[in-house]
Amino acid sequence: MRIVPIQEFNLQREVDYGTPEQNISVKEIVGDIKAEGDAALLRYTEKHDRTVLSAQQLRVTEAELTAAYEQVEPSFVQAIATAAANIRAFHMREKRNSWMDLQPDGSILGQIIRPLKRVGVYVPGGKAAYPSSVLMNVIPAQVAGVPEIVMVTPPGTNGKEGIDPYILVAAAEAGVNEIYRVGGAQAIAALAYGTESIPPVDKICGPGNIYVALAKREVYGVVDIDSIAGPSEIVVLADESADPVYVAADLLSQAEHDEMASAILVTPSLAFAEATSVEVQRQLALLPRRDIAGASVDNYGAILVVESIAEGISVVNKLAPEHLEIVVEDPMSYVGSIENAGAIFLGPYSSEPVGDYFAGPNHIIPTNGTARFSSPVDVDDFIKKSSMIYYSKEALLKNGAMIMELARHEGLEGHARAIEVRLEKEGKAGVNNGQ
Repeated sequence: MRIVPIQEFNLQREVDYGTPEQNISVKEIVGDIKAEGDAALLRYTEKHDRTVLSAQQLRVTEAELTAAYEQVEPSFVQAIATAAANIRAFHMREKRNSWMDLQPDGSILGQIIRPLKRVGVYVPGGKAAYPSSVLMNVIPAQVAGVPEIVMVTPPGTNGKEGIDPYILVAAAEAGVNEIYRVGGAQAIAALAYGTESIPPVDKICGPGNIYVALAKREVYGVVDIDSIAGPSEIVVLADESADPVYVAADLLSQAEHDEMASAILVTPSLAFAEATSVEVQRQLALLPRRDIAGASVDNYGAILVVESIAEGISVVNKLAPEHLEIVVEDPMSYVGSIENAGAIFLGPYSSEPVGDYFAGPNHIIPTNGTARFSSPVDVDDFIKKSSMIYYSKEALLKNGAMIMELARHEGLEGHARAIEVRLEKEGKAGVNNGQ
């Protein structure tokens, strides 16, 4: 893993979202699904997944969910159930309540919070099958009170393999029973516009390949989406007190996700940098996904040597990483200085996979520097808010002139007159009644 002086490293990484050909292909798929419904959905499933289905076969049956439990280890069921409980407990603390505030003049101001009605969750299949992502998308939606949660996931390739049973078990443990065997851009379009077999949703969330990401961007505005996720990232801020074996393992835990994943160590210790670089190469040779992780380390990995931890924190805030590990003496003392990070892991035992799978916070986290202005998926992503205004007669008589002043300043006479007609009538009535 290359050691780079901070002055020579570009802290701004640009990620391209698809080639022109990919964008054109996605627009065509989305347009066809919108126009043709199930017919196009089945056609693209055959074309891209090489699986022939009828409309009646799109939805996963209860029998398939039950059978999935027979194909997974009991230890997995226990682990996924415990993780689900932890995730649910964490997100329960995020719940919001509607509120109303009675003003002295009799007006009532407030905010009404309601869950979205129907949410679609995309779950990748094949080599990128992640049962944990099922929990991370579904559970905060459930805690928010979303009554209808539907999941889509690709069918088996070439018609020979079914949906990954671990995904089905995770869905069942999370309480999802409306599941469709469709994937890719066509699944996103089906969720957005609806087909004869799949009713449309209000929001789509969940990770996927570049075609899924481009389709989500294409349908945004028709529905809400969680984000356009880029490649996974980890930054480790460490000093000489850290263990290079631990740090190297954590860097590789993200590098193995994708050839474009980014793994960066920031340290003021050149000796620690050199030890970690050696350890990364040693562990990389033993990793089953070493080809993927190796490409990530070679192209997007780096060890940045800084003058001090203070400079390291400045670098971290500029990188705004998806995952940040702080492995230094007294890591809690630095939390207040971290302005931009999706998830912060503190100390030598808070390895990033603890958050990915089990601790409770959501692992769907902003990437590509967007932690500067966005947050991990939480309950707020599955609610909507309505402002409530009950304005009293007393309040309108008192403030009406100022409202008209602002409206006329903006050249909106109709706005001003909507207030004026009330003042002319109610104001005189108020005077006559001695109010």
